[in-house]
Amino acid sequence: MKHLVHQFHFKDKYLAFDVVSNTLLELDVMSYRVLELYSEDIAIDEIIRIIKSEGFEESSEEVRETILDIIKMKEERSLFNEEIIPNGSLFGDDAIIKAMCLHIAHDCNLRCKYCFASSGHFGGKRRMLDIETGKAAVDFLILQSKNRKHLEIDFFGGEPLMNFEVIKVLVEYVKEQAKLHDKIIKLTLTTNGVLLADDIRDYLNKENISLVLSLDGRKEINDNMRYTLDGSSSYDVIVPNLQATVASRDNENYYVRGTYTSKNIDFAADVKHMSDLGFRYISVEPVVAPEDMQYALTNKHLQQIQQEYEKLVEVYIQSLGTEQEFYFFHFNVDLENGPCVAKRLSGCGAGHHYVAVTPEGDIYPCHQFVGKEDFLLGNVKGGINRLEIINQFKETNIYTKPLCRECWARFMCAGGCHANAYGFNQDINQPYQIACEITKKRLEAALYIKAHQS
Repeated sequence: MKHLVHQFHFKDKYLAFDVVSNTLLELDVMSYRVLELYSEDIAIDEIIRIIKSEGFEESSEEVRETILDIIKMKEERSLFNEEIIPNGSLFGDDAIIKAMCLHIAHDCNLRCKYCFASSGHFGGKRRMLDIETGKAAVDFLILQSKNRKHLEIDFFGGEPLMNFEVIKVLVEYVKEQAKLHDKIIKLTLTTNGVLLADDIRDYLNKENISLVLSLDGRKEINDNMRYTLDGSSSYDVIVPNLQATVASRDNENYYVRGTYTSKNIDFAADVKHMSDLGFRYISVEPVVAPEDMQYALTNKHLQQIQQEYEKLVEVYIQSLGTEQEFYFFHFNVDLENGPCVAKRLSGCGAGHHYVAVTPEGDIYPCHQFVGKEDFLLGNVKGGINRLEIINQFKETNIYTKPLCRECWARFMCAGGCHANAYGFNQDINQPYQIACEITKKRLEAALYIKAHQS
């Protein structure tokens, strides 16, 4: 039963989280220990005996009442809730694609050391998406979405603003086609911010395009990894552009996203710096890189990373209710109205709900698979011709991943990133374990914050 309830001590709190029901309990030390001991195979009197032998001051009757409370919560299905494993496919026979990462540019005006896209070209030629292929990609998404009304397109790169004129044409086309086919299509653009001049900023605001803005934090940290073509600082160019952009949209409808590496394990300071710059919505992610890279994260860094999330919790809590209150992406968990069952079991939907399209119109399961020819699904002008890959991703979920089946975080992370699993283990069913450990610590931090706010 223990894989159904996760108990952990975080800072000043003793917490228990029911994996299936999302029940979160804050316990005193005695109740925490009783819950550790609780099992249908251990008699109540035996648990009381153990508790008393360990020196707890509570009376036998108080311990008994705690055990009876646990039994009642089990009967009410808020603790040790039974896990129902679904039979068959979670998604039926059809692949309904509802989101697309549309690569506007396979080129970039920065040269970031850790870039998984090889400075924008994804291992191929540097090129831009043309209007014809872009429109074909929009048509493909609408066709493959079938009866799905709400769709998403992320304008991606490289640096998509290097191809801004094509973006403007495609935005108009998206609006026309959405109206024609009775769709609602949300648009997002991911940018490094170098080209966010006034006219571009005004256009993105007018069209209500959500933004993902790249910045790694403190100047010396950012510029160590993210620099311009001539090797000069990107921070000095980017930060004023990002600040003006965020201010122009009333500090809403964006995320500032950073990456931390072995060079800035103290990333809580980078989050604090981004908050001090006036950014309200912040995310920082661990770099994913082979262990032989100098900036890679390895097992030897895990303890420091876990401690840093505890520091970040303090930074986050101290901001609450102040003018510098910010939202950290990975600390926002919804225990009452979270994702649907299918999403809890299979994650992002890469390869069957979500695809990436290159400037050539080639279709891949997601942006991180682009350039890996074994995962080429087809082309927007000819359609998908490798359904076996679609089915492989559809059938992948926490129950096809042995490491996930009894992990307490399985419904919160949904098995992790397929691309990272493949990149490190050549198998989308074998998760990247460093990411697993980081994710679990982040989730404990998020649950601690929930308990603190309650």
